[in-house]
Amino acid sequence: MIKLVIVGCGCRGQGFADFIARNPKRAELVGIAEPRENPRRKLVREHRIAGKYAFHDWRELARQDRFADAAIIATQDHQHVEPAVALAAKGYHILLEKPMAPDEAGCRRIIEAIHANRVLFSVAHVLRYTPYTQKLKEMLSSGLIGEVVSIQHLEPVGYWHQAHSFVRGNWRKESESSSMLLQKSCHDLDWIRYIMGSRCIAVSSFGSLKHFRRAEKPEGAGERCLSCACEARCPYSAKKIYLGRVEKGQVEWPVNIVSEDVSHEGVRVALESGPYGRCVYECDNDVVDHQVVNMLFEGGSTASFTMTAFSEYQDRKTHIFGTRGELYGDGSSILHFDFLTDRKTEIAIEASDFTLVGGHAGGDDGLTAGFLAALEKNDQGQILSGPSESLDSHLMVFRAEEARKKNTVEFLHPLG
Repeated sequence: MIKLVIVGCGCRGQGFADFIARNPKRAELVGIAEPRENPRRKLVREHRIAGKYAFHDWRELARQDRFADAAIIATQDHQHVEPAVALAAKGYHILLEKPMAPDEAGCRRIIEAIHANRVLFSVAHVLRYTPYTQKLKEMLSSGLIGEVVSIQHLEPVGYWHQAHSFVRGNWRKESESSSMLLQKSCHDLDWIRYIMGSRCIAVSSFGSLKHFRRAEKPEGAGERCLSCACEARCPYSAKKIYLGRVEKGQVEWPVNIVSEDVSHEGVRVALESGPYGRCVYECDNDVVDHQVVNMLFEGGSTASFTMTAFSEYQDRKTHIFGTRGELYGDGSSILHFDFLTDRKTEIAIEASDFTLVGGHAGGDDGLTAGFLAALEKNDQGQILSGPSESLDSHLMVFRAEEARKKNTVEFLHPLG
């Protein structure tokens, strides 16, 4: 029985707690650190956590003798480094939410602490762990399409998800969180790195905050959606996004982020004065709403990545071009075209919940199960997203952001 503590009991922390509840023979949640009273009490009650192990702050946890095998750190981005370093020093194995840290120095501090204390380490790059990704990786490793020459990968964030998380929400400002590419799309650059199976040598990037700014505000629009004369004509209306879901009985994420009281009245009151009721053209956001990244890998293979807010939702799409064929995937199926036979074959992936709320198409469960397997066997090899590759894919993101801001090509490793 693996004993776990969770640091940060928001949406992601609660997701890990739910996995533990569904797997009582493999793991037990024995401690939490969370400053908000209601989420802390909820997990204490649901997991019967002893009061002395329910902490307001991770520092209180770190001052105790180690009483669990591992810590799951699911705090906000800029709050990852200190608890990861401190708890590794106490001997806790670490499962860390992505991104590791908002900057390269923070990432390297964490990796140094992991190595110095010889603890197991996993980063929540959940896309590596989906049944879809594992099937795709198996097909590529078999040589089905020969050598991979290039990859095109699209992340359509979703118009309302951008408005919720990256315009009104916690990840709207780079100084308070991280860049859009790091927060939302480090998943994707890491995934491309995993699929390509080699190191990225160089990157270039372009992107900006084009739409969600005051210059784009419709004439006559107000500062808050519930009192705006243009609300009915705005696709980003908070009334549409949140109260529209409540009226359909959809009160999980993102509604439960807006208000703990998910009744129609509770959400309406939160929108009247809270951050999620603001006009998207009047927020203090500064992260980009569209970006492209070009990548050169060892051996000369290339990849291109597009992130855009202006889409229906988050169904990622990938086209992989090889010397003997090509693969097209959308997370739920893979289409193979063979150059020798000119035949197309569609491969369906095992049934899963492909929504963000449902666990990243099985990736959340795969990530946590892999971490538990590593703890059970004391084997870092059970983890697909360990320290070295995770650092490498974070460096891809940092160099891409440098390239975007400086209009340059940035190198991660020497050519040749």
